[in-house]
Amino acid sequence: MTIAPSAMQKMVLPFDAKSAARADLAPGTCYAIDGGEGWIYYGQVSPDKSIGFFRIRTAELVSPVEIASVPLMSRIGVAYPSIGRAMRLGKWLKIGHSDLHPAFQQPRLTVQWPDRTLVVTVWCDGTAIYDTRVEDPRIQEFEVIAAWDAVAHIPERLKADYGAERAEWHVAGPVWRARLVKEEFARRSDAPWHQLPHDWVPVAAYKS
Repeated sequence: MTIAPSAMQKMVLPFDAKSAARADLAPGTCYAIDGGEGWIYYGQVSPDKSIGFFRIRTAELVSPVEIASVPLMSRIGVAYPSIGRAMRLGKWLKIGHSDLHPAFQQPRLTVQWPDRTLVVTVWCDGTAIYDTRVEDPRIQEFEVIAAWDAVAHIPERLKADYGAERAEWHVAGPVWRARLVKEEFARRSDAPWHQLPHDWVPVAAYKS
């Protein structure tokens, strides 16, 4: 989605680095994110302090009011210290507060996937609710629990979620994409720890 730049401010990248900037994790806080390649993405702090990212990118900065009706494309656990660091580097910019996005009223379903197992635990708003296998069709769009770095990880993650261009192959996120990453590691490496178990179900079975 593309929105015309706000009349209040027509800032383009890069954002100004602010050496004293600190992250504001109050629910409703809105950020603009330098996503690379000249694009600005937008996120809002949710009640549980995860970040909901909107399905929008612009070449010039727009206000929180102008993105309020845009759907969320992902809701990610971002490492809190990295948000402040991103602001100090000019990679994230606080652009104000707005009413919480309606999507935050829905339960947040995430998946805990321990290494070297196909059994995962589904969590709802911080409470474990059931175990299942990783190829379960019901969970493919749920976010795999992780702490993403605002500087090192989020730009490529947003590019992958937005989907207009090909992103790096190793960018995971939802369960189905995390499975694709494991399949690609197995294809690229002979290391035993990257090989798939005999009962692995290919992602194509879900995405076809």
